[in-house]
Amino acid sequence: MERTEPISVAIVDDQDLVRAGFAMVIGSQDDMTVVGQGADGEQAVVLASRLRPDVILMDVRMPGMDGLTATRRITA
Repeated sequence: MERTEPISVAIVDDQDLVRAGFAMVIGSQDDMTVVGQGADGEQAVVLASRLRPDVILMDVRMPGMDGLTATRRITA
């Protein structure tokens, strides 16, 4: 079965330039689209719940809630 919709990606990183770089690379692909961005784990949890992206590209080390804790909450 061939996928007809692009892969939806959320990007979560506490560094603005890192997020912007990943968004530029991902957004340039025909089969992927960036649906949301966040700066910490709490925002990742909200994005995951609200947007239901196919993939979340997330930093592990961030202030506040880190990526590992956010991943646990998202997958719970």
